Amino acid sequence: MSTERKVVRARDVMTDAFAIIDGLITVQDALLVFQQQSAEVLIINKRNPDDEYGLLLLSDIAKKVIAKDRSPDRVNVYEVMAKPVVSVAPEMDIRYCSRLFENFGLACAPVIKDDKVLGIVSYGSIVLKGLLKNTINHDCV
Repeated sequence: MSTERKVVRARDVMTDAFAIIDGLITVQDALLVFQQQSAEVLIINKRNPDDEYGLLLLSDIAKKVIAKDRSPDRVNVYEVMAKPVVSVAPEMDIRYCSRLFENFGLACAPVIKDDKVLGIVSYGSIVLKGLLKNTINHDCV
């Protein structure tokens, strides 16, 4: 019996739990965007075509603002964001996404195609939407 594994791609497991913001806003304003848009990740928009996207996680704010006793209304996002970000193509196999995350110490990455952010892929989405879903589907067949 053939045991061909179905390839699960980043586009299959990515989420839209992100928002795009300007890097000049304060961390306080970024927190409002996190809350109002139920975002798990904030993507910092490019300032020009030669620029790169940035990324802001709540853990960045915890480590670089709260832990250092900085005031969120006096710190701009560009001071605490990660830039440039490691991104993945929508066609990337989730096995390689997982390896990329492990190799570079990442928790998530934007899925980018044609210079546009399509979604976010994370360990959680890889496991819950990729591995778990396919395991359940295979067991039910």
